[in-house]
Amino acid sequence: MKKITTSITALLMLVSCQTKKVSLPIEGTWQLLTGTLIEKNDTSVTDYTINKKFIKIINGSHFAFLSHDLNKGKDSTGFFSAGGGSYSLADSLYTEHLEFCSDRQWEHNDFQFTITIRNDTLVQKGIEKVAGTGIDRLNIEKYLRVKE
Repeated sequence: MKKITTSITALLMLVSCQTKKVSLPIEGTWQLLTGTLIEKNDTSVTDYTINKKFIKIINGSHFAFLSHDLNKGKDSTGFFSAGGGSYSLADSLYTEHLEFCSDRQWEHNDFQFTITIRNDTLVQKGIEKVAGTGIDRLNIEKYLRVKE
């Protein structure tokens, strides 16, 4: 009986020491399709599939985004944007802690979004407010998961 108890205890200790990281459904690479900004009574919708590309990469603890024009910066539509930091996720509440940003006034701000994921589509919706800039708007972004 002592051998059985010792064996079970050893087995339980072995199993408890092995941790398997479970990926959250938000983890992966996402391509932004559309962005809708609502500020006061003004609404603007940007189609990120025409003349520009924007991706967001999310791993177990951090996110990063990269965006640029598709004309290689050779005309007036030229731009590049990047940023990243850590994030937290509790149910559908996704909070980005922006540590790095090519537009430096956005750095060190937190942005809370409500997210929904259906199949390969991620929608995030939340208020973007940046002190001292006058930016205070609702942002709704629709992403498609990039297949590997």
